[in-house]
Amino acid sequence: QVQLVESGGGLVQAGGSLRLSCAASGSIFSINAMAWYRQAPGKQRELVALITSGGSTNYADSVKGRFTISRDNAKNTVYLQMNSLKPEDTAVYYCNADSVRLTTIPGKYDYWGRGTQVTVSS
Repeated sequence: QVQLVESGGGLVQAGGSLRLSCAASGSIFSINAMAWYRQAPGKQRELVALITSGGSTNYADSVKGRFTISRDNAKNTVYLQMNSLKPEDTAVYYCNADSVRLTTIPGKYDYWGRGTQVTVSS
């Protein structure tokens, strides 16, 4: 009923920038928070950045000052601008939509995208 499609990943040299996008589509009435998570090989998935429907944001300490999350509520799209990338930022980045209300059935639901690979070379 809801799909999240990420784009914008790729290979970049250390110090470079990338911008990730995630568009949510389907029978969406509203989305509470949208977030980016990442998972590096052999590590647990971790929260990178989160933004609420009201625009409040939260960042992992490791990306503060380098990454910026933003959101277009009208388009149900979330972005992650990543600057000053480091090799340790290499991971699969996943988009998450939290507490999604649908137009078709009651309740709140969480959804995940399939992920986009970000590789930062040294």
